[in-house]
Amino acid sequence: MPEAKHNLDKIRHSTSHLLAYAVKEIFGDVKFAIGPTIDEGFYYDFDLGRETFSTDDLEKIEKKMAELIKQKLKFTKTETTIKEALKKTTDQPYKQELIKELQKEGEKKVSFYRVGEFEDLCRGPHVEKTKELGHFKLLKIAGAYWRGDEKNKMLQRIYGTAFNTKDELQKYLIMLQEAEKRDHRKLGAEFKIFIQDDDVGPGLPLWLPNGAVLIEELEKLAKETEKEAGYVRVKTPHICKESMYLKSGHLPYYADSMFPPMEVDGIKYYLKPMNCPHHHKIFGSEPRSYRDLPLRLAEYGTCYRYEQSGELFGLMRVRSMQMNDAHIYCTEDQFEQEFIAVCQMYLKYFKIFGIEKYVMRFSTHSPEGLGKKYVNNAKLWQKTEAMVETALKKNYIPYVKVKNEAAFYGPKIDVQVWSAIGKEFTLATNQVDFAIPARFGLTYKNDRGEEKTPLCIHRAPLGTHERFIGFLIEHYAAAFPLWLAPIQVIIIPVSEKYNDYGNQVLEKMKAADSRAKIDKSDESLGKRIRTAEKQKIPYILVVGEKEQKEKTVAVRKRGEGDQGSKKIQDFISEIKEEIKNKK
Repeated sequence: MPEAKHNLDKIRHSTSHLLAYAVKEIFGDVKFAIGPTIDEGFYYDFDLGRETFSTDDLEKIEKKMAELIKQKLKFTKTETTIKEALKKTTDQPYKQELIKELQKEGEKKVSFYRVGEFEDLCRGPHVEKTKELGHFKLLKIAGAYWRGDEKNKMLQRIYGTAFNTKDELQKYLIMLQEAEKRDHRKLGAEFKIFIQDDDVGPGLPLWLPNGAVLIEELEKLAKETEKEAGYVRVKTPHICKESMYLKSGHLPYYADSMFPPMEVDGIKYYLKPMNCPHHHKIFGSEPRSYRDLPLRLAEYGTCYRYEQSGELFGLMRVRSMQMNDAHIYCTEDQFEQEFIAVCQMYLKYFKIFGIEKYVMRFSTHSPEGLGKKYVNNAKLWQKTEAMVETALKKNYIPYVKVKNEAAFYGPKIDVQVWSAIGKEFTLATNQVDFAIPARFGLTYKNDRGEEKTPLCIHRAPLGTHERFIGFLIEHYAAAFPLWLAPIQVIIIPVSEKYNDYGNQVLEKMKAADSRAKIDKSDESLGKRIRTAEKQKIPYILVVGEKEQKEKTVAVRKRGEGDQGSKKIQDFISEIKEEIKNKK
């Protein structure tokens, strides 16, 4: 871990302990769960019995934390045996559970950290004294099931953040304010993109007409891009027999993330959680030669995954997802070229969507997980990971290496991007599979007539419609570029007298394949223009006596205002060019 990140983690971890100390001072008899650091701060989970935190409590807790910081208290570490640790935490059931787990894992001793009158089970590390803290903010209260399991008790979680300097903290808080305005759940409802309904079920979004436009435009972009790159499209069913997931190895690895099976004629069927086994079957449906490779099979396949209720979040964590999926079957010699071509496809998309900051998160295996979390083949893991890292380095693609987060069948790249306001998202994936093709008996004949097993690259540059559109809503604050905008042009007649001319303009827009509508409501011209601007429609065309006489339109462009009068055909030509270039 880089030194700066390590120091910031220490500050945030120490601040989470300080939060727990302050809660204890104010509320007395509290049951403490866990208080880890997270990407942008920290949290701590509490069990207050029947008492609940209110937003007013955050201010009281912050004040108490500030008092403790001024005392310049020291963080001190002690180690103790499991037996002593259990004695020490008799009134803390969550800590007892954690200690017993460590005991099962073979740990003989555990460590505690004390700050002032508060002591907590913790591996550390921490800052030396509380005077090193101070630039923090408590952000919100949320519910959280113990261990993330909805069968367990619901605890109260306080989220916070901390930074090295006051300036860094202020910049982050400003970003949070902007992020709140751009929240895709709020804008998704306001701009009629998607809804969620209790009768349909949690994590199962319904796409409204505006959302369907976004989906269709993204799918059109992906299909055009993939056609140019030599992909062929396939379609697969939404369910399949249990035997296929046993063969692929997804059962039992992914059982917790799959919906329970349904039984038909004594055979168990599962809703499809991923497309890869189906694509393997398509590859294996006929004999293959080295001349057929690379074979790139693409599908916008709908998948279903059982996310815990507490983890569902708008479009970002759902149970039904439409995935920009493909599987590339190639020889070892073709691997680097194919892998890098996928990375370059990401970069092309980043340019189109104005994504300027990104990093590839290169996830590798952990030797301790072989045979449990990962396919048990150390040599192939080392070889494949070396191939991926060499390809990234040779092509100057920025990446960070993360241990013990690979897919069970091979190393993977998770693509981290930052939105226009600096909010981080995980959007897409690029995974290397050295194991599963062999389980399906997939082979091709090389130039010497020998049967070989292909490598498989799993890739999803646009991720899922759900997550990617959630990102785009926040990235653009729902002010979508013209080519993507659900409504591209709105025509506003100055008065009722010019409705017929407005309809003529509308028909010409539609004939040019533009998504246009007309506002003939009784509201004033100014109010209708303001309404269109609030709807973030890229172009407003005002038509009145002059426009009708000259066969023109008065053009207003989002963010730029009045563009003057233009002949209808000239305007159509301009927007066609803008759409074509995806500006």
